[in-house]
Amino acid sequence: MKKILAVVALTMMTMLGGAPAALASPPTDVVVEDTAGVLYQPQLLPAVKAISFRQPTKVAVVTIAGVAGTNVLNAAVLELARDKHPEWLSSDGQKWADGLFILAVDPIARKVGTFMGEDRKVSPEDQDKIQESTKSLFAQAQWTDGTIAGVKKGAALINRPWYLSPGFIVTTCIAVGAAVLGFGAWLVLRKRNRVKAQALMKTGDASFANVSLDLEVTELNAKTIPQQSTYGAQVLEKYRNFSTSYAQVTALNQQSHAFSQRDISQGKNVKVVQAYADAAVELDGLDDVIADTNTLLNKFSGWEAAWDRQVRPLRDDLDKLPELLNRSEARGLESAAALGSFSVQTQDYLQLWASQIHNGTLTPESALDRLKETRAELGQLLSGHSDAMIGQYAKTTSEADRMRRTVCEQRNYSTGHGRPNILGTVYGMNVFYTVSTFDHAYSSARSSVDSARSSSSSGGSSTGYGSSGGSFSGSGSSSSF
Repeated sequence: MKKILAVVALTMMTMLGGAPAALASPPTDVVVEDTAGVLYQPQLLPAVKAISFRQPTKVAVVTIAGVAGTNVLNAAVLELARDKHPEWLSSDGQKWADGLFILAVDPIARKVGTFMGEDRKVSPEDQDKIQESTKSLFAQAQWTDGTIAGVKKGAALINRPWYLSPGFIVTTCIAVGAAVLGFGAWLVLRKRNRVKAQALMKTGDASFANVSLDLEVTELNAKTIPQQSTYGAQVLEKYRNFSTSYAQVTALNQQSHAFSQRDISQGKNVKVVQAYADAAVELDGLDDVIADTNTLLNKFSGWEAAWDRQVRPLRDDLDKLPELLNRSEARGLESAAALGSFSVQTQDYLQLWASQIHNGTLTPESALDRLKETRAELGQLLSGHSDAMIGQYAKTTSEADRMRRTVCEQRNYSTGHGRPNILGTVYGMNVFYTVSTFDHAYSSARSSVDSARSSSSSGGSSTGYGSSGGSFSGSGSSSSF
């Protein structure tokens, strides 16, 4: 293998001897025109500024709220440049300025476009590749992540040296042989396994340390949980296997830490570390729930914080409702009004219940019952709202069926998230329909329909700027996602 690598190195040195070195240059400037209001700039700006181009390049990110079923993105970006950013245009106004790369997206018409100065121009095929790099994320309404992906792909293709072109690389790979490719892939896989295992080990160790330090406290908490309580009894049922689970996690901890760097490069050993991390995190969550169950049901000191942790998932849902109800197809729906009323009423109830627990007119057990019923009611309202929004957005019965299937699949796939709590431990972390799950499921359903519409109506990429563009001939195109 060493001889093969030596031949590869010699071949590459011979072929690349005259090739110029590529520069690694962060953007000279990043300009964001988020007219559609879909980007999260605290995430976007640092990520884009950290991307390296081969030549100093100004990056402009544009979002346009167009009209579904149309493609005016090219013309809209040109109009924006003429009105607000004449520096994006060449001195004669007929092309894009040198050193400029624009990534644009229309989330309503579902179009993505790339535009660039003549010295940053890439082939139509490479423009397609930049646009394609965004589409899977944009199709899921992940506008910020999709934009970052597009800028990264643009940086990789703009001013790409000849020796990095696909044709050259393919030719070289063929000349070198499949053995070298296999060896390179093997090295990459081993490194990826090591990185993954190290991250999992760090997560597992943090949770395992928490559990180990709290062992005695967890046992004391379990001993004083009221067994006559429905919630107490079910949490205690989970605790019965705590010692066995801790012993298993301890064994996995020892096994994982016994691995050498070479060992954790192997996939089978990464699975062991994964099992260790998962088990440690689960146990760490359970001991927190045991502590909260004991503190809340007995109204020990600190019960207020324990109660807050139980209602936090519901509060998070209520905080996310306004954005959900502001969707265009949600406006005016009875289901949206019902959710709005529910939100206001529930906020009042949460304050009332905390006060009643404090003064003794409501037991913690009954408060948990009411919290469970309220979260179940929210799930029912979200289900009804989903049907109503699908009825508004779908144009045909087949589209409505497609959306319902997608919503159902995404909802069933949801595994729940956030720190474990009493209700989640007793009934399952994914038993309640959350606003986050709804939003992801509905966005996926809408994207599946939009993609179907685009594929049936779109004729590929568009390179013109419309009648308003005049004689403008800047490099760029847009396509559907």
